[in-house]
Amino acid sequence: MQAKIGTLPGDGIGPEVVAEGVRVLRRIGERYGHTFEFEEALIGGCAIDAVGNPLPDETLAVCEGTDAVLLGAVGGPKWSDPTAPVRPEQGLLELRQHFDLYANLRPVKAYPALADYAPLRADLLAGVDILFVRELTSGIYFGERAEQNGSDYAYDTMFYSTGQVQRTAKVAFEAARKRRGKVTSVDKANVLASMRLWRRAVSEMAVDYPDVELEHALVDSCAMHLLRNPARFDVVLAGNMFGDILSDETSVLAGSLGMLPSASLNEGAFGVYEPIHGSAPDIAGQGIANPIATILSAAMLLRYSLRLEDEARAVEAAIDAVLDEGGRTVDIVGDGALPLSTSAFADRVLQHLG
Repeated sequence: MQAKIGTLPGDGIGPEVVAEGVRVLRRIGERYGHTFEFEEALIGGCAIDAVGNPLPDETLAVCEGTDAVLLGAVGGPKWSDPTAPVRPEQGLLELRQHFDLYANLRPVKAYPALADYAPLRADLLAGVDILFVRELTSGIYFGERAEQNGSDYAYDTMFYSTGQVQRTAKVAFEAARKRRGKVTSVDKANVLASMRLWRRAVSEMAVDYPDVELEHALVDSCAMHLLRNPARFDVVLAGNMFGDILSDETSVLAGSLGMLPSASLNEGAFGVYEPIHGSAPDIAGQGIANPIATILSAAMLLRYSLRLEDEARAVEAAIDAVLDEGGRTVDIVGDGALPLSTSAFADRVLQHLG
């Protein structure tokens, strides 16, 4: 296979972890006989500094010419003023809208080797393997809003159409068919009209999937059960804001934010793949960032955009093997153990890939 992959390293530790993701993809290409071409472009704070735009036209042009994009992280203290007219996160939102990346997949897996680093008891983590499917291009993050400087009121509107809900729900139901056959749809239908539409639209979609169990859960109740009994969940379907919050909450079950990847997909094969963690400017340039989430994001790129399932599984197995043999970065290292650097951990992954 020949494929062109765009890389958007972004800010903070983004360039460091993306570099390791690219190394892993190059090794997969060598091992399995694929030709991967990479092209890098700017996004986020570094793009603001360079051209005054968090998502330059040149970056969009690069992405449009690729089969998939591997992204690092954006933002940092330099650009942290929420009232600034131009902010790094605007680049991400525009990227999602431009390519209609409506379905965000965030897998959360509890690794037995890292049970000591999670805040829950080890027995609660046994068997935890959750896939969050988050609607990504509508909801309250994109609805009508108003805020007047100096005014004593502001508003944001949560908007959903039946079509927007059901196309995301379809992704969740299809995923559940390949997993354990259960979808938990999260809403606040007891209070919000938009969430009553959400519940109705998901229920209508469920008719086409009689082999998949559907349960509806209010967001506050779901937040509690994700910590009290996380292993009961299979696929969790949620709107933009609720999906963002709940998947971040559940990320602690893996032991570190540095463990969790994500994929943002449209109707076709194109996707943007990125770790869910931020730019971590406090450790940028020190070579200690955890590259696991980015490497696993590269595995998702292989699976969803390039349709290379065996290659994706090989990357995931290599991560498992390194963790099982005690390989750790500083965020998941125990007392008395020596952590691996960002590149050294990736070296161990490459060794297992052969």
